[in-house]
Amino acid sequence: MSAAPMGGTCDPRFAALREAFAANFTERGEPGGAIALMVDGRLVCDLWGGYRDAARTREWTRETLVNFFSVGKAFTALVALRLVERGLLDLDAPAHCLWPEFGCNGKETITLRHMLSHRAGLPAIREDLPDGAMLGWSRMAEALARQAPWWEPGTAHGYHVNTFGYLVGELVRRASGGTIGEILRDEIAAPLGADVHIGLPSAEHYRAAEFLWPSVLPERPPGVLDGDALMKWNTYWNPPGISGAGWVNRPEWRSAEIPSTNGHGTARGIARVYAALAAGGAIDGVDILSREMLAAATEEQSFGPDRILERESRFALGFQLPQAERPLGPNPQAFGHFGAGGSLGFCDPVARVAFGYVTNDMGPRWQNPRNKALLAAIYGSLGV
Repeated sequence: MSAAPMGGTCDPRFAALREAFAANFTERGEPGGAIALMVDGRLVCDLWGGYRDAARTREWTRETLVNFFSVGKAFTALVALRLVERGLLDLDAPAHCLWPEFGCNGKETITLRHMLSHRAGLPAIREDLPDGAMLGWSRMAEALARQAPWWEPGTAHGYHVNTFGYLVGELVRRASGGTIGEILRDEIAAPLGADVHIGLPSAEHYRAAEFLWPSVLPERPPGVLDGDALMKWNTYWNPPGISGAGWVNRPEWRSAEIPSTNGHGTARGIARVYAALAAGGAIDGVDILSREMLAAATEEQSFGPDRILERESRFALGFQLPQAERPLGPNPQAFGHFGAGGSLGFCDPVARVAFGYVTNDMGPRWQNPRNKALLAAIYGSLGV
């Protein structure tokens, strides 16, 4: 492939990172994206490149943002954990204490901790919902309140791919009166100057890159689905567009709050949030979490066979933790969250780095060669 247009700045110390990013376009099929690296709170690499549309007529710019999918789960968790610090939420209180309608059909013991660690047994909604239902907050919350768990809560874990944000967000709404997107904007993103959003204001839609994902929904497998097969299908495709297929580039999707799935932002914005976490929860006078809350938030809660992913996964309270087949550099203290297509936000408090990567391509999800190359270049430049 020919070289793609690129812009931005990079400290010469991290020339290998610039080269790896450029190679994503020439060797690894990257259509458009951006990276940002902060070390000790200083932005040392801020690069963007490629194109923001499928036709490759509009170049990616410094202000281009894009849907970063599950990277937003970590930001959703941060909002909830801030309310825990204030005493408005309790990690271990039954959710039905705040959400009475939820306390039925075997959900009486489910807590916020279960939700944040993917142990609630609610990765999918059983009742069929129409396409577009994911845009209606009340409709999704009501369906989850009626749903029986797919496994006994707390006894196993399975990635709550799309329900995570509605579950945590409904507790946040009932405890504070605000939404995930509102609190993220007012208490985290705006004070930090971080360009990240859950519910992108319509005035900002012009900056959004087209996400290159087939617009046709997959066909439901033939025959009757039941048990685990139904759970896994519904996790991704009930309602049909809940994962973004057919919707991801529509204004209705960008404006809605779907905290598990439709966060938008720049790589620089992601790195800025993680720079605060790498520094212990605060940076430049802006407090995100106390050191004590951050320590609790990054303790392992779930590790082992994942009922949805059908492989091992490892979670803290809303954050993904490193594991052998999916490391975040060499230091076990790192934490963050990947997003569909390979997008990534993470920090490593030991190396004092914070990193954001965004892309507009649904590339390999679990083992993504693009973000792996970037991670290797970061730590190679650090001499680790």
